[in-house]
Amino acid sequence: MNILSQQLKNNIFKRFPSGVWLMTVVDMFVTIGFAIALPFLALYLHNERGLSMSVVGTIFLISGLCTAGTNMIGGMLSDRFGRRRLFITITTVSIFAYAALSVLIGVSAPIWLIAVVYIAARSIIGTINPTVMAIAADLAPKDRLTETYAFIRVGGNVGFALGPALGGYLMTFLTYGWLLSISALTCLIVALLILFFLRESFTGGGEKVDLRSTLAVAQDRPFLVFIMFSLLLILSVAHLGSTLSVFSVDRMGFTTAQYGLLLTTNGIMVALTQYPVAYVVNKFSKSNGLILGSMFYAIGYLTLGWITNYSWAIISMVIITSGEVIFSPISSAVVAESAPPDKRGRYMGFFALSQTIGFSLSPLFGGVLLDVFPANNIALWGIIASVGLVAAVGFWRWGKMKQK
Repeated sequence: MNILSQQLKNNIFKRFPSGVWLMTVVDMFVTIGFAIALPFLALYLHNERGLSMSVVGTIFLISGLCTAGTNMIGGMLSDRFGRRRLFITITTVSIFAYAALSVLIGVSAPIWLIAVVYIAARSIIGTINPTVMAIAADLAPKDRLTETYAFIRVGGNVGFALGPALGGYLMTFLTYGWLLSISALTCLIVALLILFFLRESFTGGGEKVDLRSTLAVAQDRPFLVFIMFSLLLILSVAHLGSTLSVFSVDRMGFTTAQYGLLLTTNGIMVALTQYPVAYVVNKFSKSNGLILGSMFYAIGYLTLGWITNYSWAIISMVIITSGEVIFSPISSAVVAESAPPDKRGRYMGFFALSQTIGFSLSPLFGGVLLDVFPANNIALWGIIASVGLVAAVGFWRWGKMKQK
């Protein structure tokens, strides 16, 4: 037992700076705050306020596109004013945004006002992700970036596993408005953690940082190529909460509980395997790791076209999740390695922008395919998987470009 404790201390606890541990805890609380209430907002708008799902979907799409913009703005501001100062400001404003949304829902305010405040709240929170990623890049040793981002992702996935479960339990005796107040409380916890425990990792650059300097990141041609194929892959793989739900329940006849278990399988597998897998693939070249992750993604989605029972659906989810735990930390490490120290926030913001756009467009992509192929599952998932295969080829080309 003493030998095991010593190994854990040397290999895990001492392997990362304290700031990385803090970012892992922070990412967990930020995700809990988001996942504990906002996923239930669609139910509130549809069931209690009578909005059609088309209108609800439009609100969510607009919020996603606005968040894509604030991803980039957050990275830009962290380069200009420093990470810690921006983080405290963001979380403080988020407390009031969540609280305002809680009050508006509690008093049954006009739908348009709730929608505006929701979009504003989600957009504000969108500036946090590139800041967290930039802080990790500031603190982590360069040869452990993949491991570092994998470690932080574990915190986020634990938060995503706990948030909806806790929110669902609280909904049995709390109103939607009070649920949003819990989100405000998690933002307060994050603000206090940053205030008392985070040391500034980058105080801000002396150069002028504006939208033009942020867009200039696109002049880094290898990075731009990487971004393009990353967006293409996200368009292919971000279907767990949209296309897969309709496919599982309406086409395959699975219960909503069984569909939820598929997502739970994803979350538990990420939490348990993310760091060990990243520790292994950290020894691969970045391009090979990206290709491998893309291939697992593509194969996993392709197998959905042939499933005939729930057991096979679980196997498909395991394959898909294998792609996630390989690809995600490596892609973040690529961004960190590509960025000069004084431009890390902008590079992370540009990357987050592409990811958010991909996540916002993929439900539309999957929805169109569901309508076009109402009875052809192989065509549905085959087209989705083929986009992932194109992305894998693109990462191979990107690797060749980096070698020149």
